[in-house]
Amino acid sequence: MRLNTIKPGAGSKRAHLRVGRGASAGQGKTCGRGVKGQRARKGGYHKTGFEGGQMPLQRRLPKIGFRSAMKASRAELTLDDLMRVSGTDVTLQGLIEANLVPEYTKRVKIILSGKVSRPFAVKDKAISATKGAKSAVVAAGGGFAE
Repeated sequence: MRLNTIKPGAGSKRAHLRVGRGASAGQGKTCGRGVKGQRARKGGYHKTGFEGGQMPLQRRLPKIGFRSAMKASRAELTLDDLMRVSGTDVTLQGLIEANLVPEYTKRVKIILSGKVSRPFAVKDKAISATKGAKSAVVAAGGGFAE
């Protein structure tokens, strides 16, 4: 096969319809636009979604959902993720460098999911933990900055 010989499949393209060329051509007089009204006129225009004055569908449906702008600067970290940190001191910058949280993160919360097998000292006040995660870190011999 050569690129200069590629053609559309048989029957996939229809011939352009020439309108307004008389009754014998099949699209004379109104040229398929119907009779009167805005859509029959030259330059007849309405907005996308306009339903002739009826309340449009996008306005009839209820508004749902909420996207928090704060979500972009917050991150969650599991205890299993915490085990991937090298060393014993945990800081926000260290988590960002270890690619455990995105670089634009301002606050991190450690959640109880997994196990801690070595002690960690959480040195940053930007890092908080749930009650269960805090007790698991303390039980392993670690601690949190106050």
